[in-house]
Amino acid sequence: MPETDHLTRVAERRRVLQTWFEETLGPAPEFVFEIGSGHGHFLTAYALAHPQQRCIGIDQMLERVGRADRKRERARLPNLHFVRAAADDFLAALPAPARFTAIYILFPDPWPKRRHQKNRLLQTELLRQLAARTRAGTPLFFRTDHADYFAATQTLFAHDPAWRLDETPWPFEQPTVFQARQPTFFSLTAVRAE
Repeated sequence: MPETDHLTRVAERRRVLQTWFEETLGPAPEFVFEIGSGHGHFLTAYALAHPQQRCIGIDQMLERVGRADRKRERARLPNLHFVRAAADDFLAALPAPARFTAIYILFPDPWPKRRHQKNRLLQTELLRQLAARTRAGTPLFFRTDHADYFAATQTLFAHDPAWRLDETPWPFEQPTVFQARQPTFFSLTAVRAE
């Protein structure tokens, strides 16, 4: 695909997201954010338990977003939205005043082969972008069943000045499909540094 075609597609995806934000969120939205919401099990349960909080989950796969949306509709949750988007597009299109009140990243693809690890979701650049959309003390909750990815993520947070690892317990538990399939998993909490 020629570079200009790719850039045109990226610009269009981001324009569509900007329009959605304008129509749905208002001028200075705050919300709980889940990256990689899958079929929506976790965030639907969270939104049901926290009706006063706005929640947005993103996933790149249309079929997953469709299933998550059906859960939202059945539960009649006006505080919950699922959006088909990659994290970089979503963050680039998000209005400047928007802030996350909590971030959940549950069982992202671990890309276990060394040559593929550059594709992992959690990278220095993503942490920088997330930090720019949070206030001091905002928690980020991460969970994986892959020990090497967990160790790499701990190291990533330990070396990032905008975040600090924290012992804050998870405020809400709702097993995801991936969690239910695994005999063990690893969790960490990081908070936005002052």
